[in-house]
Amino acid sequence: MIRSITLLLYLTGIFTLFGCEGEEKVRVLRLAHGLDMTHPVHKGMEFMATDLEKRSNGQMKITIYPSGQLGAERECLELLQIGSLDMTKVSASVMENFAPDYQVLSLPYIFRDREHSYTVLDGEVGRQLLEEGEKYRLKGLCFYDAGSRSFYTKDRPIMAPEDLHGLKIRVQKSKTAVEMIEHLGGSPTPIPWGELYTALQQGVVDGAENNPPSFFFSRHYEVCKYYTINEHSSVPDVLIIGTSTWSKLNDQEKEWLRAAALESATFQRELWQKSEMECLEAVKKEGVEVIYPPKKPFSEKVTSMYEQYEAQPRLADIIRRIRAVNTSSDTQEGSL
Repeated sequence: MIRSITLLLYLTGIFTLFGCEGEEKVRVLRLAHGLDMTHPVHKGMEFMATDLEKRSNGQMKITIYPSGQLGAERECLELLQIGSLDMTKVSASVMENFAPDYQVLSLPYIFRDREHSYTVLDGEVGRQLLEEGEKYRLKGLCFYDAGSRSFYTKDRPIMAPEDLHGLKIRVQKSKTAVEMIEHLGGSPTPIPWGELYTALQQGVVDGAENNPPSFFFSRHYEVCKYYTINEHSSVPDVLIIGTSTWSKLNDQEKEWLRAAALESATFQRELWQKSEMECLEAVKKEGVEVIYPPKKPFSEKVTSMYEQYEAQPRLADIIRRIRAVNTSSDTQEGSL
């Protein structure tokens, strides 16, 4: 699979990297991801592509391959590492398998609210994590809002952690996500996103967990009629560029790309918040019961997950710094 995609991208690159003969030299970056074209994150990347072309007066362009055309998230990261693809968008949960420090972002209830997460990700901790991936040939450019993840199930609602007992819950291929479901009493089952609809239909899993737009745009509401807004994690998406591509850009090109990425993150966050509300209303109209349980019983079940990091000074320090970040709406109530 990787070999065939690599050949396709190589041949595409021959014809697109510098444009046609006689035309002004154009730098074309290839960006692949697994989301639908209607998804707010995809629209954020479209905004970046348009912005980059304007900033560079047409000297830089981005070609986007959505909907998993070039593979799942892990495959795209591997293509970046070998230089066969330029950019991708992945969940921070997937990035932790390549750059371990990212795992702190997958910890349940690590962020107190949306403002806290934005402040952390746009600040010193966020910059450190984006740079940390460079050791693994994966440079982070910005974080996109992926909302808060909550449970949705087929046959019965989740009102409290005890309701997860005996249920197989799809998770991303993330050690942290697996541990979280285990602590809550469920049976974690890693399944690629593109295979999840069928897995739910066939009963391979009893439910999954994700944000409202992903629940809606994936049409998982057709199978799962219970959506529990417990918001156990707020794992962001990360825009990544391979270091082999980054090293080929001159200083001006890097500045253009970095600025366009940051502007797209601001645009995407506004779009995301609007989309969340619209998608919740849409699934309700499709017969989904949306449940808002007390969050404290869920947060209490996962408190012990933090204990293992006490023996890992580097990660313990990142967690401490995240918790220490204050915001205008900050209250310490309910924080772990």
